[in-house]
Amino acid sequence: MSDEEDLDIQSGDLTSKVKCSTLRKNAHVVLKGRPCKIVELSASNTGKHGHSKVHLVGIDVFSGKKIEEVTPSTHDVDIPHIHRVEYKLNGIDNTTLLLSDEHGNSKDDVAVPDGDLGYEITQHVDNGDSLVLTILSAMNEQACIGYKNA
Repeated sequence: MSDEEDLDIQSGDLTSKVKCSTLRKNAHVVLKGRPCKIVELSASNTGKHGHSKVHLVGIDVFSGKKIEEVTPSTHDVDIPHIHRVEYKLNGIDNTTLLLSDEHGNSKDDVAVPDGDLGYEITQHVDNGDSLVLTILSAMNEQACIGYKNA
């Protein structure tokens, strides 16, 4: 797990704040309201109009879309609390995954993923294969991001 995933989140907050100047490549940050993984960042020198700026380029962890933002290096930015949990796949009900955690608790609020991943999972279910799915959650969103054979 990365540092931002190890943060104490007992308060129930969806994000934490850190100074923009502390961000590093491959860390997570909220850009334009979306949880993103930083793929590029660069700092500009202090100019006559104020603080040095940090140009951030991130990939939305759910949609895969590229998002860019420029922020003063001294400002606070939001870091999303990101969780990855593995669940046993019990079946599919229309467009919903029927899951259970390691304690046997049911989870039925994750959609079957779009595209190739969803197709592959559906094929495995049709073949009677046992799968363990990885569910990513952040900022009140969740999605299946991968699977492995159980």
